[in-house]
Amino acid sequence: MSDPVRNTSSSGAEYAATEDCVVLGKLTSPHGIHGWLKVYAYTSPVDSIFDYSEWWLRQGQRLTRYPVIQGRRQGKALVVSLDGVADRNAAEALVQAEIVMPKAELPELADDEYYWHELEGLAVFTRAGDRLGRVTGLFETGANDVMIVRGDRESIDRRERLLPYLPDDVIVEVDPEAGWMRVDWDPDF
Repeated sequence: MSDPVRNTSSSGAEYAATEDCVVLGKLTSPHGIHGWLKVYAYTSPVDSIFDYSEWWLRQGQRLTRYPVIQGRRQGKALVVSLDGVADRNAAEALVQAEIVMPKAELPELADDEYYWHELEGLAVFTRAGDRLGRVTGLFETGANDVMIVRGDRESIDRRERLLPYLPDDVIVEVDPEAGWMRVDWDPDF
């Protein structure tokens, strides 16, 4: 994947956290004495977080960009070395920072692919037009992703349903701009 972040300002440049961002992971603890940090990634696969050569770290309302010097697997963990973070004290100051990416800077996907954040909040309708609720989250099962669809005031009931995200099987049509998706799903299931 090519690097989607093309801002050329210097390492550690700070910006107000006003942009709409997606959380890619977080920094969990220092690793060693030379400024390395352990990473908990929400990406799939987890080590694809290293596809980004610069990371935006969010601490409170502040976004700070750090170029990634090196990232790797260390046993079962992921560790990273960031430009400007040269010792354990500097690493400790970044613990619990979220790794975020402005949505506008995410790589473009194919027409029939969506980021999870694009699906969350969509109204879900059956082929017959029955409203099942809204997508409130997604999770991986190994076989396929699963959407959590919760009934709301406008849906046929208040049930929570788990629908497999299977394009061309369960997922019939997705229109993020209009705020809905159509599924091939029996409301009684």
